[in-house]
Amino acid sequence: MMTRPRRFYHFKFILVSLLLSARSIFALASRTPSTGTRTVLVTGGAGYIGSHTCLELLNQPDYNVVVVDSLDNSSEESLSRVKELTGCDPKRLQFRNCDIRDKERLRKVLDEFPEIDSCVHFAGLKAVGESVTNPLMYYDCNIGGTVSLLEELGARDIKRFVFSSSATVYGEPEMLPLREEARLQATNPYGRTKLFVEEVLRDCHASDDTWNVLILRYFNPIGAHPSGRIGEDPQGIPNNLMPFIAQVCVGRRKELSVFGDDYNTADGTGVRDYIHVVDLAKGHVAALNKLYTSQLGCEAVNLGTGKGVSVLELVKGMGKATGKPVPYKVAPRRPGDVASMYADPSTAQKLLGWKAELGVEEMCEDTWRWQSTNPHGYKEEELIVVEEQ
Repeated sequence: MMTRPRRFYHFKFILVSLLLSARSIFALASRTPSTGTRTVLVTGGAGYIGSHTCLELLNQPDYNVVVVDSLDNSSEESLSRVKELTGCDPKRLQFRNCDIRDKERLRKVLDEFPEIDSCVHFAGLKAVGESVTNPLMYYDCNIGGTVSLLEELGARDIKRFVFSSSATVYGEPEMLPLREEARLQATNPYGRTKLFVEEVLRDCHASDDTWNVLILRYFNPIGAHPSGRIGEDPQGIPNNLMPFIAQVCVGRRKELSVFGDDYNTADGTGVRDYIHVVDLAKGHVAALNKLYTSQLGCEAVNLGTGKGVSVLELVKGMGKATGKPVPYKVAPRRPGDVASMYADPSTAQKLLGWKAELGVEEMCEDTWRWQSTNPHGYKEEELIVVEEQ
């Protein structure tokens, strides 16, 4: 029996590898716009992080933006101010009121803008406590909505996808700083929805390698645009630390509750990796830029500063920004809270060329500029507009 020489199989292996590489390159090239203009669908784009990301996208001349948002926890006014701040042609930023679970409405938006060739996905519910009380609502919105979105995008070959995930997928850290390969073990329904969506995206790519996906895991965004024109405007009682501090500073809340001062940290309070929302927005733009130039598959990347900041350090920072101390009281620890959590952001720097640049001082100053000039968020201006009409 005649056997083929080993060099034949070696040659065959090289040929197959080259063909597979060529397929990936062709797939990427075939979906790259020839005109140089990129049109990105931003879900949840009227929200806190979404609006800042839209602004950073529009600051680049090669991006047009289509926002879909249900406005359940956001305001269209944020997008009006984005247009004001960028001075862009109004046609470059389009808004459609749409819940991504409404597939018929979503189809209409995608049919209206056939030039869309990428997506940054923010839309979803995000309160840990609420997710514990009403987990089915979170599974329906965050997972069901994402599945509907992916189905419609896939049907149109829109497969550049940036997902706004969360550090909650890591659960209680086994080591610090947290790297992307750390164990994933979300401890609440909100975190599990983020983790399950990550798994859905990995499965999508495993079944169809033309999907090009970056999953961004980030840690405690705070701050506002330095103009003070856009910022975080939570509905009802804030679930996050910084907007609560800011509302105490403008007199909307009596005092801040610091949950625990007996952790094994420098001042006894919890330590987190707070990141300025402008840095975070720029990280999303860097991720999207990468998807237009490289076929990555499906990768997860931490966005953070790599430095832990305690609750009391933030309280003192806001006191410095406002010129007066922030009233607070110490309360018992909350179940599930951990002493420290912060990221190793080195992958983002290597892969995306991105690094956080703004520190606690800017985070506090920009938060105060936003809150002091917009003490009730976007609502006051919206009411004035209604009265003038």
